[in-house]
Amino acid sequence: MSDLILHHYPTSPFAEKIRLILGHKQLAWKSVLIPVIMPKPDVVALTGGYRRTPLLQIGADVYCDTALIADVLERRAPTPSLYPHERTGLIRTVAQWADSTLFWTAIAYAFQPAGMQAMFGKLPPEHLQAFGADRAAMRGNAPRMPVAEATANLTEYIDRLENMLADGKPYLFGALPGLADFSVYHPVWYVSRVQGLSTILERAPKLLAWLARMTAIGHGTAEKISSTDAINICRDSTPLALETAVTDLHDIALGERVTITPTDYALDPVEGELVLASATELAVRRHDERAGTVTVHFPRNGYQLKKVA
Repeated sequence: MSDLILHHYPTSPFAEKIRLILGHKQLAWKSVLIPVIMPKPDVVALTGGYRRTPLLQIGADVYCDTALIADVLERRAPTPSLYPHERTGLIRTVAQWADSTLFWTAIAYAFQPAGMQAMFGKLPPEHLQAFGADRAAMRGNAPRMPVAEATANLTEYIDRLENMLADGKPYLFGALPGLADFSVYHPVWYVSRVQGLSTILERAPKLLAWLARMTAIGHGTAEKISSTDAINICRDSTPLALETAVTDLHDIALGERVTITPTDYALDPVEGELVLASATELAVRRHDERAGTVTVHFPRNGYQLKKVA
């Protein structure tokens, strides 16, 4: 089997979600540290434009979005499962809420002036300005939630999570952690690291104990490699053969030129030949001068498929 190569940076909340899943499944993986902000030339060489963090590379196949990456890791290592409680639909629904609503609320709360000072106060002004411009470009025209609303909403969400743990369960749905736990973890983890603002979690002692249990899972066994090494691995590998069935409502056939674009933020399209359109996953094959032939995979949910005119 080809190595698991995670492209990430240490402070990325979504990367922390995947690092913890790797630890939960006790997987060995290669670690490629990438820039926090654009430009990311080595990332773009692999993805064709997709810029979110993290990416999972397996040979010449690159998987985008943690919703899909989690499924890939579940297929790779089914035990211990991310769905241990036979409530897959509910677990997936809570995970999606955490990756969207809870995440953006936590970010709006953490990025208030006091949080920015705590996290980035030691950075030179030009670095802080570059970070702000990069994140504004990712959001596009989407307004940031006001601090008062972020604080109120996050307080309510913390209370809900505390209630989910009220009957003595160590994890959100029972005795074992599942995908919902890992998706809830990364926004809570991010807030817990912001000096002066993490006190909002003190209202929820059961949630804090859950956070400690989740953190103790760790990140598995990681070995650092360079982004150049990862690109060379991609170039020297062959993408996986994929199923040929098409589940599509766009009147687009396999082999046609398409773009795949996120529908919420970081709206950077990836163009290539459509090679997979299943009920849950989309993929395009593209060629890069450095990375060679690459198949870039996306979850169906949250992405738009369009034929290139």
